[in-house]
Amino acid sequence: MNWFSALLGKRDDAAINHDESDVPDFVPSPPAAATNIRRSLPRFRGTAADQLCTGTRPLDRTRLQLRHAFTPARPIMDPAMLAGRTNLLRTMIRAIEDQYLHVVLFGPRGIGKTSLLHVLCGIAQQSRYLVRYVSCGERTSFDGLMRAVCADIPLLFHAAYDPTGEEIEEGLSFADLLSDQPITVELASDLLGKVAGSRLLVVLDEFDRASEAEFRRSVAELIKNISDRGCRVQLIIAGVAHNLTEIIEHVPSIRRNILGLLVPNMAPTEIAELISNGQHASGMTFTPKALQLISLAALGLPYLASLVSQHAGFAALDRDSLVIDHIDVERGITQVLDHLELRIPPDLRQNLKSALAHGHEESLGTLAQLALMNSFQLPQPADDGSITAPGADQCAVPADVVHRISDDYHLIKITSVHGSSERRFTDDGVPLYLWVRLMHRHVITSGGPTNTQ
Repeated sequence: MNWFSALLGKRDDAAINHDESDVPDFVPSPPAAATNIRRSLPRFRGTAADQLCTGTRPLDRTRLQLRHAFTPARPIMDPAMLAGRTNLLRTMIRAIEDQYLHVVLFGPRGIGKTSLLHVLCGIAQQSRYLVRYVSCGERTSFDGLMRAVCADIPLLFHAAYDPTGEEIEEGLSFADLLSDQPITVELASDLLGKVAGSRLLVVLDEFDRASEAEFRRSVAELIKNISDRGCRVQLIIAGVAHNLTEIIEHVPSIRRNILGLLVPNMAPTEIAELISNGQHASGMTFTPKALQLISLAALGLPYLASLVSQHAGFAALDRDSLVIDHIDVERGITQVLDHLELRIPPDLRQNLKSALAHGHEESLGTLAQLALMNSFQLPQPADDGSITAPGADQCAVPADVVHRISDDYHLIKITSVHGSSERRFTDDGVPLYLWVRLMHRHVITSGGPTNTQ
C-alpha cells in the first residue's frame, strides 16, 4: 500500500495501479462528519476575556484560577501575591525616600527582580510618585528612553510653569519641550532638574540586555548629574550582573549615590508563603507532603516553585481533585522536566545529551545544584582543579570531569569580570533542567526524598 492509499484507507496493495486516471477524486467529508472531527480536536476551556466557554467541566473554573495563582512565565503584578521579600522592599523604599539613593538590583533570571519592581512601582504610585517603567532591549537608546520618560511627566510638575497656565490646561508634558535633535545627557539632566512638586522614579528593568556601551555610559553619567544637582529624580536599575561594577562601570564616582542589592534565593518559609498565596487564589489545597516536595524542588527559586506548583495543580485537576498530593507534584515535575529541556538551545541540548550518555549525570547534577544555590555561579575550583560545595567534600566534582564538561561539551564557560574569573553554565536553562532531572531521578523514580541538599 502506498502512502496516499494508506491515507485514504480504501485500497490494499493488490489494487494499486499507477495509472493516474485510477486515482479517485478527493471527496470532502459531509457536514456531520466535519462536525464530529471538529469536536474531537482539543480546544480552549476559556475565552480570551478569561471567561469560561460553554460546555466546560465544573473544575475548569478552578483551572482558570490556578493559572492566575501561579504565573511562572509572568512577573507578579498584585502586591498581595508577592511572597517574602518584605525586608528587601523595605530597604529599597528607605533608600529611595530617606537617602535619595539610586537603587541597583542584581541577581539571576527567575529570582523575582521584575516582580519586585512592579510591586515597588505600585507602592510608589500610591504615594503619588511619578513612575516610568522601561524594560530594556538590545536596541534601547538613551534618546528613546528619555523621550518616553518625558512623555510621562506632565508640565504641571515643571518648576517654570504656572499650574493655572494654558499649557497645563492643554495637558502638555515635558516631551513637548523637546526638539527633534538627539537628547544628550546634559540636556536630559537640565530638563529633569526642572521637576518640582513631585518625585520621579525611572525604573530600568533587564538593564543587562541593553548591549550598547554608549547607552550604559549615558545612564551612568545621568545618575551622576542628577545626583550632583539634587534633582527630584531617582533611577531603579535591575539586571543579572553579579556585582555593581558590571552594571555601572563607566563612572566609578557614582558609587556613593547608589545602593546595590543582590536578590537572594528565597528561604523555605518564603517558598511556603508563595505556595500559600497560590492556595488561597486558586481554591486548591496542597498536602504537607506535596509542600515538602515542592520546597525541595524549588531550591529557593520562586520561578521553579511557581512552575512546579502550577503543573502539580493541573495534574490534580486532571484527576478531578482539588487536593494536590505528592503524586501530583511528581507528575508536575515530569512535565516541568520536558518544559525545561525545550528551553535549552538545540546545539547545547545535543552536547548535554552526549555528556549525560557518557556517565556525567551525577557530576552535572551536583554542579547544577551548586550554581542554582549561588546565583547561577559555580564555586571557584580548589587547588587540584575540582569543584566542591562549601563544607561538603562528598559533593566534589573531579578536575578532569570539570574540564571535560567545559572543553568537550561546552556546557560551562569561564568569563573574566574585572580581573577575576568566574565559571557559569553556558545557558541558564541547563542547570535548571539538570536539577529537576536530578530531582526526578532520585526523589520520584527512587520512590522518596533523598539527601539531595
